[in-house]
Amino acid sequence: MLSHDKTGAEHLHAARDDSNNTFSVTFRTTPMDSTGVPHILEHTVLCGSERFPVRDPFFKMLSRSMATFMNALTAYDWTMYPFSSQNEQDFKNLMSVYMDAAFFPLIRELDFCQEGWRLEHSQATDPSTPVIFKGVVYNEMKGVFSNPQSTYMQEALNSLLPSHTYGVVSGGDPAHIPELTYEQLKQFHATHYHPSNAKFFTYGNLPLEEHLEFINSNLEKFDKITTKTQVPAEARWDEPRSKSIKCVPDPMAADPEKQTTVSVNYLLSDITDSYESFVNSVVGYLLVEGETAPFYRSLLESNIGSDYAPTTGYHNSTREAIFSVGLLNIRADAVDEVLKIIEDTIDKVIKEGFEKTRIDALLHRIELGQKHETSNFGFNLTVGLASAWNHDGDPIQMLQHNRLVESFRAELKKNPKMLQERVQKYLKDNPHRLTLTMSPDSSVAEERDAEEKDRLDNLVSALNEDDMKLILDRGAELESKQELQEDLSCLPSIKVADLDSSIKNEKIEITQADWSFIQTCDQPTNGVTYLRMASNLDGLSEDLMPYVPLFCDVITSIGAGGHDFLWMSQQQELYTGGMSASPLIIPHHSDQNRVQRAVLFSSHCLEKNFNKMMDLWTNIINSPDFEDTNRLSTLIKMCASNLASSLADSGHRYAMVSSASTLDIVSWIQEMFYGYSQVRTMKTVAEQTDLTDVIYKLQSIGNVVLDKTSLRLSVNATPSAMDRSVQGIKTFLGHIKGEVEMAPIFPEMDQIVATPHQTQYELPFSVNYVAQSFPAVLYTHKDYTPLTVLGTLMSRKFLHREIREKGGAYGSGAQLGQGTFNFFSYRDPHSLETLDVFNRCIEWAGDGKFSEEDVEEAKLGVFQKADHPVTPANRGQTRFIRDISDEMRQKNRDRLFAVNGDDLKRVAKQYLNPSKCPSGTAFLGPVNEKVRGNKKWSVVSEDDTTTEEEPV
Repeated sequence: MLSHDKTGAEHLHAARDDSNNTFSVTFRTTPMDSTGVPHILEHTVLCGSERFPVRDPFFKMLSRSMATFMNALTAYDWTMYPFSSQNEQDFKNLMSVYMDAAFFPLIRELDFCQEGWRLEHSQATDPSTPVIFKGVVYNEMKGVFSNPQSTYMQEALNSLLPSHTYGVVSGGDPAHIPELTYEQLKQFHATHYHPSNAKFFTYGNLPLEEHLEFINSNLEKFDKITTKTQVPAEARWDEPRSKSIKCVPDPMAADPEKQTTVSVNYLLSDITDSYESFVNSVVGYLLVEGETAPFYRSLLESNIGSDYAPTTGYHNSTREAIFSVGLLNIRADAVDEVLKIIEDTIDKVIKEGFEKTRIDALLHRIELGQKHETSNFGFNLTVGLASAWNHDGDPIQMLQHNRLVESFRAELKKNPKMLQERVQKYLKDNPHRLTLTMSPDSSVAEERDAEEKDRLDNLVSALNEDDMKLILDRGAELESKQELQEDLSCLPSIKVADLDSSIKNEKIEITQADWSFIQTCDQPTNGVTYLRMASNLDGLSEDLMPYVPLFCDVITSIGAGGHDFLWMSQQQELYTGGMSASPLIIPHHSDQNRVQRAVLFSSHCLEKNFNKMMDLWTNIINSPDFEDTNRLSTLIKMCASNLASSLADSGHRYAMVSSASTLDIVSWIQEMFYGYSQVRTMKTVAEQTDLTDVIYKLQSIGNVVLDKTSLRLSVNATPSAMDRSVQGIKTFLGHIKGEVEMAPIFPEMDQIVATPHQTQYELPFSVNYVAQSFPAVLYTHKDYTPLTVLGTLMSRKFLHREIREKGGAYGSGAQLGQGTFNFFSYRDPHSLETLDVFNRCIEWAGDGKFSEEDVEEAKLGVFQKADHPVTPANRGQTRFIRDISDEMRQKNRDRLFAVNGDDLKRVAKQYLNPSKCPSGTAFLGPVNEKVRGNKKWSVVSEDDTTTEEEPV
């Protein structure tokens, strides 16, 4: 831990033998209004700096770097600029860009208008079109608050901590973003982005001395100042408070009468007290996490609601931590009942305490978590330290997990009631608690839109002739700058020619076990063993296929082997790092008529617990208990609720799955499993009061999946543990049911005829999620690599400019998927106009309106993804899951080096010609009268009706 003498900036360096080095600089940013000034500033400083005066160097560096992570993050009270890279020169390049952006940004007014907000004609240079709100952050936050759960969480924070920075929306409230001025933005940078208010973090195997020398060369231009960004402790309440808010009704709710959310939110201790925060996090975990947790049993098993309230859990992202618990999707008249259950559960915990096995399970989880290696450890470390360090907590203490655990064990031994006493102090006797209730109101969306219109009308009506000319001129100037071809020679870059020509081979071995096979991969897993098992769905009747995702969601969460789900849950916590199942829909790497449909079972554990883990899998596979209807009902409601809420945050994914769904058999199945139809399927299932038919379907799926017929296995472990693991797997195979008869991993399926379609899903959102898809090629096809490069080229050189910078959407892109090529936009104020942009993008690529430098940068972007670090747990999985060998990966790498501009023009014309190639189009968004009036479109509306027959 270091301190800069001249400015007082702090620097933490974590030296580790890891080539994936990380850098971050974090500022304490404490806004006192909801204009979103720290969020807009985060965007704007990345739009050009003194040494790098080009427009948007941050996004341009995405194409000139091999970064394993690049981004900027705005939290409630800090803003961070982090990146990671495995390449030393690249690391230095990125550090120079990030440091200059943070401390010496240009903060141009046009960039503020583009990234934050502006008034502009809907067609920027056409004065006959209406003046509207535009801006990337403006539309991003409209998208955020299209999700009622986001609104609820924001309100809970603002109301529990109302007196200072947590009482406002740091990301920006669309109702207040237009109040922010350019001068206020510059002033916020001057007072917050100073070394005296900064914390630097570096991690990895690069020498600290070089980091310090470079950072100092930037900081020596500053003198130390007294910052006024500290967040005071919240004045504690004398009595609890309550608040009620309204939200947009959820059209996908299983029960329209059950759309109320209620929670109780408690203010806890200062997060800079690392030991007290650790103990409170333990209490929070024990109270709500896992099926044996007291609140899980009292709230979720009661089936009063569908899931926990979105605020539920322990949170340490504010100066004083928060614990919250409540229920989602309850009847309006059940609020008092839920509050009584919460009160009674707290009383019961204070009286009876927590079971020792649950505490042991949590300590096991902590031990396993320390050994489990993530793909970007340095980044996760800096984010994990940010909040407490931001308030001058000691980051070294926070890293000493073993010491915290030892202190916890010692206090618990000395005082067995320590956890009950924490519950008494922080929950039962704590008057600083907020009860927040949210209920649906059909007028909310209409009122929201009317208020936005009123704000716009008030601003526009105050404009005089000179103001209108200024808006028109500024729109033309901004568009001109967005179109400008800049000299980017000032930006550093990694060159494709400097990259390693060879892939990193992932050595595997195959061991036969009767007719099954076990893929083994010796890895330095730090004493953890990772298991995957794939069971083929071939032979399952088609009417059961829509229920496979539900089967996967419940199979490891129900009783098995004669034990109830509570026992199974407890054993999983005690001996594993989690057990899960997920559907696999994978096209063959070369043959479009061959498809893998399977269920993938995954788990990991400490080496010493491997046999215990396999015993649990034996129970699950041999005798799952689908007959516990109360348990099944709880899981179904949670699943349906999670899917419904995911529409607002992952709308682009649903749009892409839908747009591709009529183009090939893999996409059709993916829509069934992961698309909008799956949301509707689960809504229908959750509406059922008699689960007899659902139980029969799940049992029927189990009859196909849960045996060793066509089961193949993969294990990653240390060399010293591998033989024991393989023997344990063979023993496991001898104990589970079924005949061993290895069927093809990729059996043949009848291919569907690619059919165009246009579908809108009407939802009460403020923004759109738009997608268009074309049939493409598979992994070993010679055009797979140029199409992959084309997607990166289109995303970074055309779509970003047209959809984000000009159109104001938060995100966009083009990418080659599993046999389809997909365009998308995210939190987009436009819909049909975006489809026009997709078409213009295709023309742009087909006409070759890009440079060889653009091609090189796009190739670098593909290499960046291909060379992303793979953890020991995941090495060999490309072969196991996709049957793609090292030789195939090397051939694609060779092709990637050879791709040129002519290849990109050719594949754009061949595969993306709208007049010759069938394409699917879909978007999620609010009512669009142009679409409703067009018979070419199918409209899936909120009331479960369609204006046209849905595509099949």
